[in-house]
Amino acid sequence: MLIKRSYLPLCLFFALPPLLAQGAEPLQFDCHRTERGYSEDYVLVVVPASKTQLKPKVYVDGRDLDQSDAGGHQEVKSVVVTSPSILIAIDAKFDPETVEGVFYSAGTAATQITLNRTNGVLKKNRDD
Repeated sequence: MLIKRSYLPLCLFFALPPLLAQGAEPLQFDCHRTERGYSEDYVLVVVPASKTQLKPKVYVDGRDLDQSDAGGHQEVKSVVVTSPSILIAIDAKFDPETVEGVFYSAGTAATQITLNRTNGVLKKNRDD
C-alpha cells in the first residue's frame, strides 16, 4: 500500500555555496510545518556520505534519525543532494506491540523525503 502525504513545511537553507562544492558538509534548514491546525518549528540537518563518513546522517532538532530500541529499528539508507532537491530514503521495522489494548502486528515502512531547495517545500511518501 502506498500512502502519499504532502506535508508543507517550508525550510530555509543555511549553508554557503562554497560548502556545497565540498559535498559532504552538513546542510542545515530551519523549518516550519503546518498541518490540520498544528504547527511546529524544527531544525533539519542533512550530512551526505563522503570518503571519511561512509553513511549519510539526518538529524531533526539534534536527534539522529538512525535509531534502534526494543520496539524496532529505523535507518537512513541514502541521501542524494542535487541542485534542485535533496532526496532522503529511510527504512523502518517495527516489532508487534499492544497499545491501550489494541494489538499491532510487526511491520516495515520505507519513506522517501524530497526537499525542494528552491522553494523549501518538503514532500514525504511512505510505502507500508
